[in-house]
Amino acid sequence: MSEQQHIVSAFDRDLEAIQAHIMKMGGMVEASILDAAKSFDTRDVELATDVRARDKAIDQLEILINDEAAKLLALRSPTAIDLRLVLSVIKVASNLERIGDYSKNMAKRTTVLMEMPHVFDKGQGLRRLAREVELMLKDALDAYVQRDVKLAEEVIQRDRDVDQMYSGLFREYLSYMLEDPRNITPCMHLHLMAKNIERMGDHVTSIAEQVIYFTTGERPQSPHLSSDKTSSDPNLSMKLE
Repeated sequence: MSEQQHIVSAFDRDLEAIQAHIMKMGGMVEASILDAAKSFDTRDVELATDVRARDKAIDQLEILINDEAAKLLALRSPTAIDLRLVLSVIKVASNLERIGDYSKNMAKRTTVLMEMPHVFDKGQGLRRLAREVELMLKDALDAYVQRDVKLAEEVIQRDRDVDQMYSGLFREYLSYMLEDPRNITPCMHLHLMAKNIERMGDHVTSIAEQVIYFTTGERPQSPHLSSDKTSSDPNLSMKLE
């Protein structure tokens, strides 16, 4: 084996190891999405607490992936598609970490809502929304592994359905707030949980866009991350520590 072949082989081996971390991180995030929604739907405070605790492991995986990607860039000096692959790994890990954060935020609100009188049950709507985003994430990760541009494009298009579902929930919660002032506080929490899930969909879309970028070298025309800052602005989001 020539020196060049050895370098290429070492690069592929290192990249495969990093991508294995990405898939592990993706699986953990998928579980967090579903469990965060399920904990609210079933009033399971213990499950909500578990989701919050798991976020630390997701954060640690992002740090590990970034460290290994930085080493790969420094040692192997990749170019063209190889360089795009390494850069995409960092972007994908960042998006997964943010999705994990939103799952944790949902779990935090679940523990707060358990202390409030429930005058209606809206867990099913949130769970359906979360399930759709989790399926989008699964397909986005499959597209990432298989370098499937068509599947990535389908994931991007499905984000519109998530946006519509979120808008429907927002109108529903708003009507409850207008009916009875006592519903305002719980409905604000419910709305922000729905907004967390909608933002997850935006980050899944960003992962799909990375698939298109590193596969074709072209970036999608328009940005998909929402300009709505409701769930990220500390002055608007009723942030819970």
